Amino acid sequence: MTLSALGIFSAGASAREFAVEYLVIAGGGGGGSDIGGGGGAGGYRTSTLTALSSALYAVTVGAGGAIATQGVSSTFSSITSAGGGGGASGVNGGSGGSGGGGRSPGGLAGAGNTPSTSPSQGSNGGAGGSSSAGGGGGAGGVGAAGSTNFGGNGGAGSSSSITGTSVARAGGGGGNGLPSSGSGSAGGSATAGGGSSPGNNGTANTGGGGGGGQLTLNGGQGGSGVVILRYPNTLTISIGAGLTGSTATDGSFRVTTITSGSGNVSWAA
Repeated sequence: MTLSALGIFSAGASAREFAVEYLVIAGGGGGGSDIGGGGGAGGYRTSTLTALSSALYAVTVGAGGAIATQGVSSTFSSITSAGGGGGASGVNGGSGGSGGGGRSPGGLAGAGNTPSTSPSQGSNGGAGGSSSAGGGGGAGGVGAAGSTNFGGNGGAGSSSSITGTSVARAGGGGGNGLPSSGSGSAGGSATAGGGSSPGNNGTANTGGGGGGGQLTLNGGQGGSGVVILRYPNTLTISIGAGLTGSTATDGSFRVTTITSGSGNVSWAA
């Protein structure tokens, strides 16, 4: 629910308590190697926290996972999004915000929404096929299973207009295969390396999963996460040491995008 829908900061509202709309995306999982599975997208959580005050609120932006490794969680206050599961280099994909794809032949998909949140923070990966790996799960859809000849595509990302413009993020990485690899989905995820290529990295600050690598070549790294905060322009944010971010204005709101680090934020009227 958006801040305007909540009706907070109407005339006469208290300046001591306020609401902040948030989008918290964790780092994506790294793609697997050796006909590897696509990395799962970082967990994707968005809603509004109400009754905030002038206190300090902790923020962490999670890094993307290395090859076949889970991404790092992102946080804002009480909200935590789990890193995406790594794409399989062994047999099975890893679990996480969204699950990593299983390796060929026959590897199981990693489970998404792990740990469980409501609404769900992500989707399952795709299972490995006879000669191709599954795609990583995305915030908006399950990764496709590998087939006889083609790696599975990454699961779809989800779109948010928190910045004032609709942007898709947190898509799963494509699984690799013989002879063709799967594609990363919309949402900033990586496309798996085709033919005898390594997997591509997930795009920074999208939480996209890394693409699976072919044969002895490496999978791609997961994309780093992001924390985006939207609040009335009657407030001014302070971004603490250890965090990197920027603030823009969208109508009667300000939007702060934090792209890396760990620290605290606070607001003043």
